[in-house]
Amino acid sequence: MSFTPAVSEQRFVLDHVVGLGELGVDGDLTDAVLEGAGAFAAGEWAPLDRAGDIVGAKWTADGVVMPQGYAQAYKAYVEGGWGTIGSPEAYGGQGLPVSLATAVLETLGSANTGFALCPTLTVGAIEALVHHGTPEQQAAYLPHLSSGAWTGTMNLTEPQAGSDVGALKAMAKPLGDGSWSITGTKIFISFGDHDLADNIVHLVLARTPDAPAGTRGISLFLVPKYRLNADGTPGAFNDVRTVSIEHKMGLHASPTCVLSFGDNNDCIGELIGAEHGGMRAMFTMMNNARLNVGLQGVQIAERATQRAVAYARERVQSARAGSPSRESVAIIEHPDVRRMLLRMKAQTFAARALVYLAFGQLDRANAGDAQARARLELLTPLAKAHGTDLGNEVASLGVQVHGGMGYIEETGAAQHFRDARITPIYEGTNGIQAADLVGRKLTGDGGAALFALTGEIRGQTQDANLIALTDACDEVARHLISAETDDRLAASYPFLTMLSVAVCGWLMEKQGRIAASAEGDPAFLAMKQAAAAFYTAQIVPEALGLKAAATASAEVLYRVTVDGFAS
Repeated sequence: MSFTPAVSEQRFVLDHVVGLGELGVDGDLTDAVLEGAGAFAAGEWAPLDRAGDIVGAKWTADGVVMPQGYAQAYKAYVEGGWGTIGSPEAYGGQGLPVSLATAVLETLGSANTGFALCPTLTVGAIEALVHHGTPEQQAAYLPHLSSGAWTGTMNLTEPQAGSDVGALKAMAKPLGDGSWSITGTKIFISFGDHDLADNIVHLVLARTPDAPAGTRGISLFLVPKYRLNADGTPGAFNDVRTVSIEHKMGLHASPTCVLSFGDNNDCIGELIGAEHGGMRAMFTMMNNARLNVGLQGVQIAERATQRAVAYARERVQSARAGSPSRESVAIIEHPDVRRMLLRMKAQTFAARALVYLAFGQLDRANAGDAQARARLELLTPLAKAHGTDLGNEVASLGVQVHGGMGYIEETGAAQHFRDARITPIYEGTNGIQAADLVGRKLTGDGGAALFALTGEIRGQTQDANLIALTDACDEVARHLISAETDDRLAASYPFLTMLSVAVCGWLMEKQGRIAASAEGDPAFLAMKQAAAAFYTAQIVPEALGLKAAATASAEVLYRVTVDGFAS
């Protein structure tokens, strides 16, 4: 199946949700970037998607080797300057808004989700160095990371320390010259090794001697695969070895590595930021990564929807019920298939609007807008959790539209379902996102940021369902602010979904109203209006039904003993 970049939809959301024009980008430049990225992704990355899934990355004695064609396609990405769009001008980037770079990354990921994880992780490394690196580190590494010539990774997880970062055991010992000897093992390192770039820049969390226990004793280190020569080029191997790569359910084009640092006591790192300041630097990476994982939900939903629509238009089966003609029709003519397809469209539009809104707030926060910063912090768990939940829902519906053929690998529908499943898990599980929402984000300011958002929604909508949901979100929020910790956490996930749907409903209704009077492609504008109407009429009331779960006591969860769960 061919891939079609969602240029019209991206431009619409950038204009009417992000407000890209307010960020100083004119329409001609936006069109040039979106169309250029779309042509590149369709021509260079999308054709490799199938091989990436079937062949996948391979672990060899010489390191991880990507499938045939990947190195050439990545070189074309670097030479085309696609990694530089949102990177700082001081280091060779174009300095354009992050939200425009987000649209480019979405297009690349829709064309080839696993492959796009490589630049996604590099963006996180850039963010960490921009905010916490020394001028010398920035000068040595950021120009190469910004172009994509070198790639970056995040090294947090260890075998005994998954979500509990404070339990990590990797060690960093001072060598007396400002450098550090790094030892330890990290797991689940996306693109921890590959043959696409000349160097890989690992950002590694480790403990220093006599560091405090838990998260207070963690520091962040820059550990390149190859140390730099005096002229800044990659030189000696830095004793970072790939022990294995994981055999995974999906994302086969993204090598997930087990990395061992300092097997020969010859792995050298540099401290990033202050000693014991690793958590602060980590959250700079993690918050960026969480938004980009929410974007992965959009990527997968977009491609799964395109595949399902194409199949439904081609697959002929049965006469339409109630029709005087008994001639078989394409399955897209059947009401239930249309229900699924319209839901896929609506949820994809909603996920994109939510994630793009968060990136638009990031652009404004980077420019010094304190209110945008507060809203970004509130939106981040929503974008990550709800964006990935919707990616999974849409991918599952895509399999269903294909019927039995969706369960057959050759159609490609199953790949999206397999690829999507990791996204609610990594970069902080969606349960952690929900806990963050009802913990730090809700109680930290007494709900001020949340009530400001719901007040804005209520003031702009005329839809009765959306008003009812927004009122319910306020009621639940007030209940949770004063609730016991167990009750708050037990209610966190349904509440996150309620609030996410309220925000998405607000954005969908707004876009539907704009589409009704806009000029442009009539088919696209009609779909925007239909998707908005479907969302507010059918999806918003579903979320209102979660109010009972969001106000329930945690007591029922503890009526059964631990052993009772095994009965």
